[in-house]
Amino acid sequence: MFISPMLLNKAEEPFDSDDWLSELKLDGIRFIYSTMDGTRFYTRHNNEVTNRFPELMAKDVPKGTILDGEIIMPDQEGKPDFEGLMVRFQTKNKQRIKILSFSSPVTYCVFDVLCFEGKMVTNLPLEERKELLNRLVPDGLPRITKTLSLQGKGKVLFESIKKKDLEGIVLKKKNSKYEVGKRSDSWLKVINYQYATVSIVGFRKSEFGWLLKFQDGRSAGIMELGVPSQSRKAVYGLAKMVKCKETNDYVYFPNDSLKCKVKYRALTKAGLLRLPSFVELFFV
Repeated sequence: MFISPMLLNKAEEPFDSDDWLSELKLDGIRFIYSTMDGTRFYTRHNNEVTNRFPELMAKDVPKGTILDGEIIMPDQEGKPDFEGLMVRFQTKNKQRIKILSFSSPVTYCVFDVLCFEGKMVTNLPLEERKELLNRLVPDGLPRITKTLSLQGKGKVLFESIKKKDLEGIVLKKKNSKYEVGKRSDSWLKVINYQYATVSIVGFRKSEFGWLLKFQDGRSAGIMELGVPSQSRKAVYGLAKMVKCKETNDYVYFPNDSLKCKVKYRALTKAGLLRLPSFVELFFV
């Protein structure tokens, strides 16, 4: 049985309040764990992926339960490895899945319970659902763990994750109900963005995307997010004024005089910006 998960809105800065709980924001894939009609796993978009993660089958999770959480793949330092997780997620070959479930296992980090003993509990306050979660999920399971919640202390937790270069934190109202399938101000995410100044060296002709380059000449990837229409027009206008090189797919500027400030989640293993988003455009 699938339940569409409650989604988060964004907050620019962390805050402290005893009316809110603070949790780590995990760099993984949202995951609904159901034992209502057999054990089944779903993504937030209602894609069943039960057979891809056999290591998460746990007899300790009783029938009549639906859990909400995030699957992650810890690296050697214990930090979430999103690229490694995507390899697992995209693997469909049964034999390959079996091998990877031992060599590259995932961990399910649970932060909420939606059904308890066969009954919906989404109308209960978050604090009460957390108490039920503690009863449902025992400590010491090999691949399932509970996300730690702190009362208040959003600023302290955010400073801690910045030092460890983690993705961010989540702030949740203690008395919040679980709003099925809705994006709510009762749950807020604060992202630990990184910032960089890069050159815009060209753009795609088909779908929108600016080609980016680091100051040392390395490719920084493609930016598709957060670019306002005025800035898009400025870049396209510049392309009409200068002599650009063109291919079937791309337009390239003759120099690196066009730059922009971007924010991004992290660097990929290939050294590219992950999910770069526009901040500011300027010329040099």
